[in-house]
Amino acid sequence: MKRTILLLAIALPVVAFLGAPGESKEPDELRDFMRLKLKYAQGILEGLATEDYEMIAKNSQDMSLISLDSTWHVLVTEEYTKQSAEFRRTANALTRAADAENIDGATLAYVGLTMRCINCHKYVRAIDH
Repeated sequence: MKRTILLLAIALPVVAFLGAPGESKEPDELRDFMRLKLKYAQGILEGLATEDYEMIAKNSQDMSLISLDSTWHVLVTEEYTKQSAEFRRTANALTRAADAENIDGATLAYVGLTMRCINCHKYVRAIDH
């Protein structure tokens, strides 16, 4: 079971970041911003794999904070605002689990955070088409 969760934790951020085949290119600023988000996701995964709670907490806090940046706000819709708030709540739950040194809770929150990313990217792509 732990192996399955770890494999999902590795695969999901990559899928969420890459998007759909044939998708139009994002502007450089947004692409670089999403790469920063991916860097934080990778830092969380590394922290989970090594049980480095400080690394998990730092990167999950950075994920929460990045969602407040103006570059994050690519749409002005109620649904997008809702999804961004859910993303922050999940990132904050991940930080709390790391602070409590709860590896299982942090892992589950990471999977939840990844699912939030995927769902939001799907929503944004649907709006763009």
